[in-house]
Amino acid sequence: MTTDRPMPTQDDVLGYFDTLSNWGRWGDDDERGTLNHITDDVRLAAARVVRHGRSVSCAWEVSVPGDTERSTTTCPCAADMPGAENMPAAFHADRSWGFSSERLGLTFHGNTLTHVDSPCHLFWDGRMYNGRSHSLVDPETGSAWAAVTAAADGIITRGVLLDVAAVRDVPWLEPGQGVFPDDLEEAERRQGVQVRPGDAVLLRTGHGRARHQAADDGGFTQAGWHASCLPWLQERGVALIGADTPQDVQPSGYDDVLMPVHAVGLVAMGLWLLDNCDLEACATTAAELRQWDFHLSVAPVRFAGTSGSPVNPIATF
Repeated sequence: MTTDRPMPTQDDVLGYFDTLSNWGRWGDDDERGTLNHITDDVRLAAARVVRHGRSVSCAWEVSVPGDTERSTTTCPCAADMPGAENMPAAFHADRSWGFSSERLGLTFHGNTLTHVDSPCHLFWDGRMYNGRSHSLVDPETGSAWAAVTAAADGIITRGVLLDVAAVRDVPWLEPGQGVFPDDLEEAERRQGVQVRPGDAVLLRTGHGRARHQAADDGGFTQAGWHASCLPWLQERGVALIGADTPQDVQPSGYDDVLMPVHAVGLVAMGLWLLDNCDLEACATTAAELRQWDFHLSVAPVRFAGTSGSPVNPIATF
């Protein structure tokens, strides 16, 4: 889509660190950033959006092997397991039950796994959201500021899917194609929905479809949000954004700002990010039901001091 709006220059984007800053907006000790837009009334309104009772996942399956390092223990008869001699007598008497268990290791940041980024994930000039120093992130204990545990109670709000691939009438946007505010507003118009304060906005570029069809080359070039969307998201009071890519269009178009949506969003705005969603089932369901808003539930694992978490976002229509 072409746009009549002037594209921000690199100086404009660098200026977003000041003009779009939420530092101090919710207090100097705030770690939740844009999640503050999700009030009790917003959550109640999200519950009222449910009209069909149908739920779909917006996450990719975590493949084993592939996405994780995995070791599996199986014991057909638990009474024969090492150390069983130290268990109570009743443990030895029951020779019917066995078990399996796993140990998993994964790096969830990146271009594959569905995960949420908390504000401490990125620094700019050595600072995190609300002006805190990067030194608050310790190699051993993790972050003492704006970690994923700031969302320990979950992210429960109204989700809005904006299907820009459908707006442009293509199966998917090509790598390197950006999404602009005009795209977002055209999707709102076509779908009969409007983004409002406290919403989570999920952007469908069609990359999930390409990935399902093995049409993704796995390169660093990708479709996604253009930096020009950042003021639009701030004006609308969006609490969380997601995409079926790792958010930023790549290349970004700005030599000195590799990932402006990540950098400005996380550091200046405190905008939480939901990377690498699989939005195909969500889009199919929305089109079938003719309903493009839904109750969205995102429950990060309470990993102390981490800059995010793998998640399984659930959209309920």
